Amino acid sequence: MSRIKIKDALLRQGASEGMDEFLQVFVDAYERELGGELTAENMTLLSGHQITLLAYYYFRREVLEGGFVQLIYNGYGGFIFENPFAKVMRLYGAKQFSKLVYAARKVYDANKADLISEKSDEEFMASYEKYEEFDELEEEFMEMEEQVTSLLAAYVDEHIEDFCEIER
Repeated sequence: MSRIKIKDALLRQGASEGMDEFLQVFVDAYERELGGELTAENMTLLSGHQITLLAYYYFRREVLEGGFVQLIYNGYGGFIFENPFAKVMRLYGAKQFSKLVYAARKVYDANKADLISEKSDEEFMASYEKYEEFDELEEEFMEMEEQVTSLLAAYVDEHIEDFCEIER
């Protein structure tokens, strides 16, 4: 694992622009370190905390953009549901969010083979109707997203040394 260094001025600027921008400073630094793409091989460059923050970023982006079906179909299902992401979110204080991830995992586990299988555009779109169980969970996430992002930003700020090395 390498220490990800982030300039103090960049962190301050991100923080002044809001919680999303603050977290984005970390995500951008991690993605630069990874060469733009997280793989099993380069994952070792990040710490568990850094991977968790990146996982939240991917989770949030995919679910807000296209829901759980898109999250899973775009290859993030295993990364989110087959790792301790939900447990770590609970440890960070995001208990309701953790429960939501566990609930989505039940649907994922029961239907994984179909959810990750190669599909035509038409078959992919039909997955949204086929897996309506995700609808309520997506709505629940939409309602809590700002609170979860805020909580995560506060956690990162309070434990910043776990997420980066600050360059003065």
